[in-house]
Parts: sequence; structure tokens; C-alpha cells
Amino acid sequence: MKNNLISIIIPFYKKKKHFKKTFLSIQKQTYKKIEVIIVYDDQDLDDYKTIKKLIKNDKRFKLILNNKNLGAGPSRNKGIENAKGKYIAFIDADDIWKKNKLSKQLKFMIKNNIDCCHTSYEIIDEKGKIIAYRIARSFFNVDDLIKSCDIGLSTLIMSKKIKELNLQFPNLKTKEDFVLWLSILKCNIPIIAYDENLTSWKKLDNSLSTSVVQKLLDAYKVYNQHMNFNFLKSMYYVLCLSINFLKK
Repeated sequence: MKNNLISIIIPFYKKKKHFKKTFLSIQKQTYKKIEVIIVYDDQDLDDYKTIKKLIKNDKRFKLILNNKNLGAGPSRNKGIENAKGKYIAFIDADDIWKKNKLSKQLKFMIKNNIDCCHTSYEIIDEKGKIIAYRIARSFFNVDDLIKSCDIGLSTLIMSKKIKELNLQFPNLKTKEDFVLWLSILKCNIPIIAYDENLTSWKKLDNSLSTSVVQKLLDAYKVYNQHMNFNFLKSMYYVLCLSINFLKK
């Protein structure tokens, strides 16, 4: 297990206020065989200098600067392209891992011969207070996931086998991870749950009505453009997705 390099992909866009805690949670992982690829996706370079200074003493961290703003999905794709690890993990620039997150999850994956795994997680507010929990469950086909995206991006680890399938995050402002999870399932690769809370997902108070509209538009694109459903079927699943979101 010690020889299995994990590539950790982080797209960065205006998260300086929260990133140090994310950085420290990665640096303090009990599993040390890692490379961390930060894809800087902001034309304002002030935060770039701050990140460069923060990571300068840890050679496991690499910083890639986008020539223009690409968005989270394409930035993650660029990180995956540059990844050398046998496994790839994702974390957003404001989320936090428990210190044994990688070691426990990787051990579980290797023991059970799993190519894609996600975990349970907690939702915290900007002050770090826990406001909710999400319990991971396993998904074996598209129908298991299609009505509700119940996978925390910052909890997922996938094997190099999935990278070799050339599956990518689409260029959507939201729901880009949902498309990738559905693509993985369409390739008959199950996404297996490890039911332990190993990640803190930060919910920030920056949700505007426009973001709700954006999420609905992107949800429609998930079903219509990426799943090739017709208009009525797409709208039905957008409704299902919205209802399940409100139930959480």
C-alpha cells in the first residue's frame, strides 16, 4: 500500500480565506505517498503568490496556472492529465479531510479490489460548526444515482483505470461532478461507499437566486446533453433531482 501514489487534484478560484485549512488537512495526512496538483483558475494573481509561498517547502505540491479561466471541471481535467498516481483523489479548495482519510479509504479499496470509492461526510458552516451529515451508499448502475447526486466530490478516490477510460468533467458551472459519476457508472464501474465520516464539506453563505437558476439549467444539461434524454424526460429528472435536494 505504501508504494501507491495518490494524486490529489484541487481547482482553485478565489478561496484564499479557506485554503490554508484545506492545505494543512492534506499535509497532515497519515498517508504520505501523495502528489498534490493545484490548478489555479483565476486571472487575478494575488492569491497565486500566497499559495506559492504556502506550498514552497513541500515538494509534493505542484501549482499549475491556467492561461485563462476554465472553470472547475476543465481545471480538474488538466490536473488529471498531469497526475502520475495509481489513484486520483479530489478535494475542493475550502473542504477539509480528517487526517486518516486517505489511509483508511485506500486500505478499504485495495482490500476489496475497488476502482471507485466515496465516503460519508459532514457539512460545516463557515465557522466550522457541523450542520448536517451525509451517509454514503453504493451505486452499481446509472439508475441508482440518476435522481439524486449523493456523492461528495471531496470524498471520492478513483483508480488509474478510470483515468485510462478518458472520462472527463464537462464544462458546466455546476453539476460537473454528477456527469462524471454517471459516466463512470455507464462504464459498468460501481462507485462503492465507505461509511465513515472522513471529510468536512464547507457550505458557504454565498448562494444567490442566480445560482439556483444556474443549478437548474445545468441539471437540465446533465440529462438532455450528457444523458441524451428528450425534453420531457430531462424535465422529469430535473424535478426528481430538485425534490431530492429539498429533502436533504
